[in-house]
Amino acid sequence: MSASASRPGVRRAGSADPDGVLAVQILSAMMLPVLVLNAENGFRHANPAAEEFLGISVVQLKQINLADLLPADHPLFMLISHVRQAGVTVSDHDLNLQSPRLAKRGISVQASPLPEEEGAVIMVFQDTSGVRALDRQLAFRGAVRSVSGMAAILAHEVKNPLSGIRGAAQLLEASVGPSDRELATLIQDEVDRIRDLVDRMEMFDEKPIECRPVNIHRVLEHVRKLAQSGFAANIRFTEVYDPSLPPVSANRDQLVQVLLNLVKNAAEAISASDNPHGEIILSTAYQHGVRLALPGSRTRVDLPLLVIVRDNGPGIAEDILPHLFEPFVTSKSFGSGLGLALVAKIIGDHGGLAEVQSRPGRTEFHLHLPMALDDDPSS
Repeated sequence: MSASASRPGVRRAGSADPDGVLAVQILSAMMLPVLVLNAENGFRHANPAAEEFLGISVVQLKQINLADLLPADHPLFMLISHVRQAGVTVSDHDLNLQSPRLAKRGISVQASPLPEEEGAVIMVFQDTSGVRALDRQLAFRGAVRSVSGMAAILAHEVKNPLSGIRGAAQLLEASVGPSDRELATLIQDEVDRIRDLVDRMEMFDEKPIECRPVNIHRVLEHVRKLAQSGFAANIRFTEVYDPSLPPVSANRDQLVQVLLNLVKNAAEAISASDNPHGEIILSTAYQHGVRLALPGSRTRVDLPLLVIVRDNGPGIAEDILPHLFEPFVTSKSFGSGLGLALVAKIIGDHGGLAEVQSRPGRTEFHLHLPMALDDDPSS
């Protein structure tokens, strides 16, 4: 927590603006969530961004207290108390606003005293989870490059000898007795498994991708049909699509691969939990999104298209969650831990961002993607 002897830049009510109308208009125009508390921590004002942030209308907020949203021992109350006692602006970072009514992680807040009213505090919130997710994914990209380099070495040094080993095992299988034939088959199976792993690692190469306008709903529908005809035959699917969503700039085949991977993970999580009411929800939305500077460039891009894959499985362990997109990290007792690393790489190659949110009974993968500049009717 940091403090500085500064005052909020809110206009004092005076003869020119006796009701503070201008101040309210300024706060309402701000893109960041802004809340004003009275001396009893009741909500006096909330701008539209704060209503969206909390999921509660300003009319409802004015009927409750901050203590109705957060537990009494939450660090935010200590921050507010410090503001009132010292009369200075106080900021804190990486707060979790967790309660039955709220589920916000990685929140930064700046609180300042409001000169016009004794004990009143103005708070500005900022969700920095997307920025941290981007930082993590940039680190993951470095790890992915290491996997790519390792795959190149393995392809050269391992795949050729593997072919020789498999060929020798096939010759042995044809010339040995029944008891040894089983061992020869085992050798071939293990050689195939190692070769498949090397093939999967080779998918992390840095080849440029060819993007074009893609109808994301057609991709999702294709993935749903594949899932329901196979590994997710007994799981209910719900689709919540924004019908006005513009095309995404993407490689269709790679998007299918990403979404099929996410849906397969969701289906496996539901099956492992023995949930008789297992459900996978596929949804899309248009949002103003996170505006990001591309690594190594001053160019900034908008990611307004949001695709969400949600399941009601058991959730992901908290110790694994921050590292989920790293290579070789998995919560499964089987698998190589490369699937979600590949998801992060493909979405990153598209100039997008992949995030995950999870708690027991609800896991969501968010894909933030760029909009295609020119619609192509053939997509």
